[in-house]
Amino acid sequence: MPPRSPSRARPLPARARATGGGGFRWRPVVIAAAVALVVGGLIGGLVGGAVADPRSDTQRRIDELQVAEVKRDADQVVALTDQARRILELLGPAVEQLATALPPKGAPGPLVEQGKVDGWKAVTRKGVEEFKDPPSAGTAVNIARGSLAGGARQLDLAVDTYAAAVKAPEADRAALLSLASRQRDLAVAGWSVGATQLDQLNVDIGRGHQHAFLPSAPGQEAMTSDGSKEGE
Repeated sequence: MPPRSPSRARPLPARARATGGGGFRWRPVVIAAAVALVVGGLIGGLVGGAVADPRSDTQRRIDELQVAEVKRDADQVVALTDQARRILELLGPAVEQLATALPPKGAPGPLVEQGKVDGWKAVTRKGVEEFKDPPSAGTAVNIARGSLAGGARQLDLAVDTYAAAVKAPEADRAALLSLASRQRDLAVAGWSVGATQLDQLNVDIGRGHQHAFLPSAPGQEAMTSDGSKEGE
């Protein structure tokens, strides 16, 4: 019997060769699509997070506090304006009477009776008490409130000095009246600083001009209303 020729291995089909033995073939287009899907998901997540809120937790909290402070100060401006006008109605008549009794320049007028001085004292003391225990506010509001409060305290002090002059011996009276006059002028000037600041704050928050100035006598150094209409 003739010898059998050695068997030959059959070549694998083209599909089997490409997959290394019959498995699924990862075509280039499938691989590219899978990579694009993963990368796109990662980028989309990052972009979506950034669009939602790009700030850090700390920065977001800071921004929230700043918004709260702006609203708080706006509310304080409204409240302080109402308070200043209420005190102005209280103190205005006493200031005008003091302007007659203690002109900024020149000799003082006739001494006022003790009863009227006591009336001045009652209203100036109440004006000072109005500013006790101020609420928390920003710097701009605190400047306005502090200047108005300082003006009220200085006016209260001027009334005390005038009361001392009424009771003082004739020889000491002129010096006390001169001191009371300077204190009254400082009171009006200090209040006018606060009223000017308050006017600007009202404009800044959209309420227009709001004037709450104490009456100033001729020759007195004090800022006064700019003449704009209320709320303009």
